[in-house]
Amino acid sequence: MAHLPAEQRNALPASAFGLPHNRTYPMPDASHARNAKARAAEEFNLGNLSAAEKAQIDRMADKIIGGG
Repeated sequence: MAHLPAEQRNALPASAFGLPHNRTYPMPDASHARNAKARAAEEFNLGNLSAAEKAQIDRMADKIIGGG
């Protein structure tokens, strides 16, 4: 995954984030989308994400990756 500098992350629209209300799980490209899915799965397993939040991240990532 390519590094996403703060300046570029801050310039992304809310719609580029898996959880736009928190501006977390940025997905400007397929590499970041795959990473977001993996991190969301980890956080879900740790109890830090709800099933609905994980599903929202997965849906967006799948659209970007091309799997949905």
